[in-house]
Amino acid sequence: MVDKKHTRSRRELLTALGAAGITGLAGCSGGGDGGDGEATTDTGDGGAGDGTATSSDGMDSITAAWVYNSEVGDLGWSWAHNEGRKAVAEEYDWLETEYTEAVAPADSERVFEQYAQGDADIIFGCTFEYQDPMASVAEQYSDTYFEHNTGYLTMENMGRYMGRIYQPRYLAGQAAGTVTETDTLGYVAAFPIPEVIRGINAYALGAASVNDSATLKVRWTNSWFDPPTESEAANALLDEDVDVMAQHQDSPAALRAASDAGIWATGYDAPMGDIAGENYLTSPIWHWEEFYGPTIESVRDGSWESDAYWEGIESGICSLDDWGPEVPQEAKDTVSESRSAILDGELDVWAGSAFEGENDEFLFQEMSSYVDAVEGEVPN
Repeated sequence: MVDKKHTRSRRELLTALGAAGITGLAGCSGGGDGGDGEATTDTGDGGAGDGTATSSDGMDSITAAWVYNSEVGDLGWSWAHNEGRKAVAEEYDWLETEYTEAVAPADSERVFEQYAQGDADIIFGCTFEYQDPMASVAEQYSDTYFEHNTGYLTMENMGRYMGRIYQPRYLAGQAAGTVTETDTLGYVAAFPIPEVIRGINAYALGAASVNDSATLKVRWTNSWFDPPTESEAANALLDEDVDVMAQHQDSPAALRAASDAGIWATGYDAPMGDIAGENYLTSPIWHWEEFYGPTIESVRDGSWESDAYWEGIESGICSLDDWGPEVPQEAKDTVSESRSAILDGELDVWAGSAFEGENDEFLFQEMSSYVDAVEGEVPN
């Protein structure tokens, strides 16, 4: 283990640099695909010959590292995070980025520690199951900053971040409730945790707001990334007369199954219109650079503080993708009006449901039951 007690901490150095009035300058950076479990480095065009990026004002670069639970090549959760990484790597010529993909939770502590022992100033862990391993490493390396995605723990040097993707989920549900002919919607879901249950409920409430006959059927995969199991779950829903499919998975497998069956398909994480073609409805998608950019800037100027980021569509962190080519104007108009109402503070996704009036702590980490429009009960 590296002993940092007798060296000037990164935090002290960065604060000193910030006091000197350092500002970020735009630049560009090349991209790269990582192999399974192998770290990949992205260095800015302004970098020195030894591979260390240096800003034009002569100050040292910031190094940020990302750890993903699945491969970045397939459209999905890790792809969306990696697009955010690439966006900030291109924007800041003083930023060097690294990432490791396809890291199982059981292996994540080792990867976090390797980055902390190296030159990473901040490390992003991009799946819920990384929470405890990251907290363990953060406790040992107090001079490194950590950010955990979707979790609920914070420490002095570890923040957490998520977006209110349930808002775009609600809007996608409205579109689904408008186009369905069987009034039966399907949802392929990963794990029965508050994050996923929250999305299911928001989608169902959106559908019910425009179609009080619409019901939602859920099939669980107990995995974030398992395309064969996701396809199997989607096909099981197709056998139950579902004519609109949604998903909370790290791959587009459920969307592909829906499109192949000729029904409406709603994706997640990333634009998926090219996969579903004329059967595409839309997708709730992420723009993680809206969080990564300001966070990395705060590391560089010495103002970073541990917090619990949870913003909505007004911040740009999440949105709906473009509409599919066959989506009727009625659905578009309904969603447009509701989106404006959310932005104006006139529409609360949870109004009229069992969760109306619940605080953010409950919505984020305690929601454990379905709304009325979802069939069955949440599995234990």
